[in-house]
Amino acid sequence: MQGKHQTIIHGMNHELTIAFIGGGNMATALGSGLIGKRCGAHDVHVIDINPDALQSWAQQGCSTATAPDETLSTRRVWVLAVKPQYMKETVAGLRPYLKPDTLVVSIAAGISAETLGLWLGSPEAPWTRLVRCMPNTPALIAAGATGLMAGAGVSDDERVQVQTLFKAVGEVVWVEDDHAIDVVTSLSGSGPAYVFLFLEAMIAAAVEQGMAPDTARRLAIATVTGATQLAALSPEDLATLRERVTSRGGTTAAALNVFRERDFTGTVRAAMLAAAQRAAELSREFS
Repeated sequence: MQGKHQTIIHGMNHELTIAFIGGGNMATALGSGLIGKRCGAHDVHVIDINPDALQSWAQQGCSTATAPDETLSTRRVWVLAVKPQYMKETVAGLRPYLKPDTLVVSIAAGISAETLGLWLGSPEAPWTRLVRCMPNTPALIAAGATGLMAGAGVSDDERVQVQTLFKAVGEVVWVEDDHAIDVVTSLSGSGPAYVFLFLEAMIAAAVEQGMAPDTARRLAIATVTGATQLAALSPEDLATLRERVTSRGGTTAAALNVFRERDFTGTVRAAMLAAAQRAAELSREFS
């Protein structure tokens, strides 16, 4: 089809038409990874109650609206990108425009697939053509990590289509259920904040020892970037890579001994468990 972008799935061509409900940062990141590469701007419809949030989308050639409208029913994939506390009300306004083949993708934290299915459908017929996902903020620079789980009504072709959508902004993994999404939340969803905290601590410690703040920041960021790239590209496991930096009785060993004495591993474990438990609590609150 001339002038159309299509996604090729298992040898089949599927025109990718998308509606973003919520046009904020994460939707913008997904849009920037897709428009002009996997779909055209004319294939994207964006709904946001804030007209200012729609300006950049309209400038690209996307259709926009401040409330659900008939255009929504022409978009096969809906990405729900509103804050969790507004989701139930938002979904109620979207329901009249659902079609039998609409694929709904939620990036809202703390709202289970079961709850979303009831909001989109009914207790007698919950909506199952639904994918719940947990991206993270590095998606804003196409370096994200996203966990996905599919409802019972999602076909294999649709799973590939959603995977294609999120691969535009980084790494993608599939998990089995809402509990696993809570674990994803504690690992990659909240994980960037852990890394930023670690960086802040490293920089502060270097500055306390007399290093200029700008120099400390450059070295800390380059160190974490380089270490993660080495971990990603090396065939060695993480323990081996760590041991190769650690000479017996040397500087690294002295530092690692302090981490062990203060139970660094246990602290990380407890922090991630707290994040996962809070995600589960939020899910119960919203349900």
